[in-house]
Amino acid sequence: MSLCNVCPKNCNSNRNDNVGFCGASKNIKVAKAYLHEWEEPFISGTKGSGTVFFSHCNLKCVFCQNYKISAEGFGKNLSQDELYGVFKNLEQQGAHNINLVTPSHYVPYILPVLQKFKQNSNLPIVYNCGGYEKVETLKMLDGLVDVYLPDMKYVDSRISQKYSHTSDYFDVNTQAVLEMKRQQPQDLFDGDLLTKGVVVRHLVMPNLVDQSKKILDWICNNLGKNTLVSLMAQYQPFYRANEFGEINRKITEREYSRVLDYADQLEMENILCQEMTSSNEKYVPSFDLQGV
Repeated sequence: MSLCNVCPKNCNSNRNDNVGFCGASKNIKVAKAYLHEWEEPFISGTKGSGTVFFSHCNLKCVFCQNYKISAEGFGKNLSQDELYGVFKNLEQQGAHNINLVTPSHYVPYILPVLQKFKQNSNLPIVYNCGGYEKVETLKMLDGLVDVYLPDMKYVDSRISQKYSHTSDYFDVNTQAVLEMKRQQPQDLFDGDLLTKGVVVRHLVMPNLVDQSKKILDWICNNLGKNTLVSLMAQYQPFYRANEFGEINRKITEREYSRVLDYADQLEMENILCQEMTSSNEKYVPSFDLQGV
């Protein structure tokens, strides 16, 4: 890719000879592929979600729990055929779905792999991302992605710039989520497993309850009160969070309760909650090239 504009950063990098803002080159790099038991229950099910962690990221979140792969770029280069083999291996292990984590910057490279896999498998494809997506890139995935699992992190540009080095996060994020909803307007289940739809993830952060409330307001007003929303309590001050005193701690029960109470006040119908004990390092994957 000589001029990369796959993501909203539009960095115009020549990824054939160099890397983009995200840190990725022309090579598909993967850090882990395994049956993940700790995603949302309707994603992980009883056998696990076939989760593929892609290296690098188009956001630079200072608190990233996956910083070893997102910021430091740990992983192994795979050909398209090798990536297809990873998908098939997960299917053979009994995965309920193929869960692509942070794939945004690789979409043009993994597109043929997804097309081939969809022709030879009935497993749903889950697109699990930070929510900073380009609508034009998402349209390339129309008909290939069954479940979108985007983050909605913050509303205020000052905050998104401070913690994710991305001042236009909310404007870009909301347009991306609307496109995801256009592609998958209805949530469909096979028993207890989600097979099509959109699930919005929001990580409640220390001292940012106001941002959580604004996110919930937007969801209600633009997606509807019946939207599947995963309100996460698992925040831990990883990576460079210790440089920012106001977020250098776990959230309190009071902070999480205030967000849940606000969702209840808005009469939101499909809120998935987490136990406060989810804020534990044992739930963070160890990146060891498993499955690749």
